[in-house]
Amino acid sequence: MDTIFDIQTGKDFLLASLRTFRYQYQNVEIYRRFVDYLNINPDEVDELVKIPFLPIEMFKNHQIIDKNVKADLFFQSSGTTQMNLSKHFIADEDLYKQSIYKSFSEFIGKPEDFIFLGLLPSYLERQNSSLIYMVDYLMKKSGKPENGYFLYNHEDLFALLNKLEDKKVILFGVSFALLDFIDYCHSERSDESLNFMEDLIVIETGGMKGRKEEMTKDELLKILQEGFKTEKIYSEYSMTELLSQAYSLGNNEYQCPSWMKIMIRNAEDPFNYEKEGRTGAINIIDLANVHSCAFIATQDLGEIVGDKFQVLGRIDHSDVRGCSLLVS
Repeated sequence: MDTIFDIQTGKDFLLASLRTFRYQYQNVEIYRRFVDYLNINPDEVDELVKIPFLPIEMFKNHQIIDKNVKADLFFQSSGTTQMNLSKHFIADEDLYKQSIYKSFSEFIGKPEDFIFLGLLPSYLERQNSSLIYMVDYLMKKSGKPENGYFLYNHEDLFALLNKLEDKKVILFGVSFALLDFIDYCHSERSDESLNFMEDLIVIETGGMKGRKEEMTKDELLKILQEGFKTEKIYSEYSMTELLSQAYSLGNNEYQCPSWMKIMIRNAEDPFNYEKEGRTGAINIIDLANVHSCAFIATQDLGEIVGDKFQVLGRIDHSDVRGCSLLVS
């Protein structure tokens, strides 16, 4: 196995994860301090369930980076200027590009085959968005002249989608913007005029953030399917602190590429893991995070469903308490 993209079996993944754990313990200072804080002997870590997962909040207060590399590029989480935002420093840009391309190709198709449109106003209006970087990269690989972004110009987007009726089009959209676009379509256009969207692929990327009334993912997907008159409402799951993406092709059930894994921890006891079908907090192993931290404890709730997983919401009062590393 030469790279993380050559992983094929569970044993491959375990060996790569343990190798990454030991490397990051030695070379990522904040992660080493976190493991030591937990009084864990790294030599005794020989299973995935024994690996300590770094609380995602650490990215708000610390530069989490391999001491052997230099990183000029960073991604920053969304939020107001008053908030302490997460920063993820990227030492290997090419690795991120490979991760984007390979996971998208596996679950959706070759980027070269699609026209990409982005309805991502909240992300376009700020700098250092990993989502914008990803969509930019897919547009470059696509090379189609029709590729482009839209802020709030719904009329222009509607006209272009109508014009591209017979083309293979993917619309990436943040949830609240997709809902706003549907409202425009159904208030300004007749239902009959929306039938051209039935072959459109919509990939929602999450993101209400107080912009609209909160709803479950299932409720959102149903509204989008009815509004766009298409069953092809997909979802992408990632975050600033990751370099890999999981995709759902329906039913809020996500699939990970072979170098990424979801584990569901008990929300009250982070070293116990839930069985399939039981709800808990999402831990993520992202082996593309070789130069930061590959083992992230998120504040999302989810559950394992066969070889897929569901995202069910957020943990209330999600600030991690009791770890001095967060304030040191």
